[in-house]
Amino acid sequence: MITQKAKYALRALTVLADADAGEPVMISDIAAQQKIPKKFLEQILLDLKHHGVVASRRGKQGGYLLLKPAHTITFGEILRIIDGPIAPLPCLSITAYRQCDDCDGEQNCQIRHVFAKVADATRKVLFSTTIADAVAPKHSAEVTRLLA
Repeated sequence: MITQKAKYALRALTVLADADAGEPVMISDIAAQQKIPKKFLEQILLDLKHHGVVASRRGKQGGYLLLKPAHTITFGEILRIIDGPIAPLPCLSITAYRQCDDCDGEQNCQIRHVFAKVADATRKVLFSTTIADAVAPKHSAEVTRLLA
């Protein structure tokens, strides 16, 4: 399961992707539109800023905007930034691999073999689905259901 923080991050990014190119969106507008607590959203957007996904502008016309095109930002990238490794078992993590504490050998682990298929299928979907896909009219109903 993804965290509430990750869902909020993805929802905020869809708002930024829907905004006019180069036009920042104020945190208060994102928070109100997506029903995200403003202070929590500030933390999330700061994380995304540190990872080069969004940029901020100060001043009266300030706010946040995407630093990269929406079609290059994948759900998998955002989940890794916000929630960490995307793997059901530590021995299947690409970014934070470690052997399971009770492991007798990965080659013979039936559980690992099953969850490796799950992890591969999950990564395939997450890293091939972008924020642009989420805001496209044909996908919006399905993505909205997933983020609810």
